[in-house]
Amino acid sequence: MGLGETLLLGTIAGGTIVLGLPIGRLQRPAPSLRALLNATAVGVLMFLIWDVLSAAWEPIDSALSAVHDSHGSLRPVFGYGSLFVVGLSVGLLSLVAYEAWMARIAAADRAPHGPGAMRVTEPLAARGGLAAWSPARRLALLIAVGIGLHNFAEGLAIGQSAGGGKIALATLLVIGFALHNATEGFGITAPLAADIDENGVRRMPSWGFLLALGLIGGGPTFVGTWVGHGFTNEAVSVVFLTLAAGSILYVVTQLLGVAAKAKRADLLAYGLLLGLIAGFVTDAIVSAGGA
Repeated sequence: MGLGETLLLGTIAGGTIVLGLPIGRLQRPAPSLRALLNATAVGVLMFLIWDVLSAAWEPIDSALSAVHDSHGSLRPVFGYGSLFVVGLSVGLLSLVAYEAWMARIAAADRAPHGPGAMRVTEPLAARGGLAAWSPARRLALLIAVGIGLHNFAEGLAIGQSAGGGKIALATLLVIGFALHNATEGFGITAPLAADIDENGVRRMPSWGFLLALGLIGGGPTFVGTWVGHGFTNEAVSVVFLTLAAGSILYVVTQLLGVAAKAKRADLLAYGLLLGLIAGFVTDAIVSAGGA
């Protein structure tokens, strides 16, 4: 399959992420609906953690099997294992550092300035940039980044299959990944449905902001398809998959904190179940074809 046709497949697979973006524009979702949406997003992301870690562990598992059968050495085991640990650590700890940096900015904004100063009156929004964003928007960005790393690895799989002449497999991957990305778009914007300011007024994200999140999350599928069409490297896939897993893992801990504040264990359970089922159903479509 030519590069043009392959890139079209990548665009289709990544483009369906926009289907879940309108969730972020809900006018005034009830508290119970916000809790359910948040929990469902956690379920989707938990599935993605399992999905990406399984794929990242596969070359390590294969190398260990080769050692067991006396057909290989421990070198690839340590090589892929090191990439696995480093990627997971960077993906997780980089977001820890990011949140600590944002906390320092907020603390500096609240600290007294000058002799006799009681409190800084300048709002965070006056700073501009990420510091002006609400916690819900920053969380949505983190989710989009994590999903984007995951989708880059998916794009690599599409590009490699199409570039190797496996048209049926590439097409099946596109269908499965397209369904996956539709649920991922919802996962990105679910926190925005609960974005309320200190006065109880709904912060409504613009369509431009939502589309930018969709581009961050879905665009890497196109880029990965392009790279995968002419370049095959399992080590690269392991790095991007573990980076995605680490970042998504951190986001899940943040969303669980939001869920705890709602004090609705029943809705948390329902949402987790819905999200996990959605993830496994879409994954089953890919597996059904032997992909």
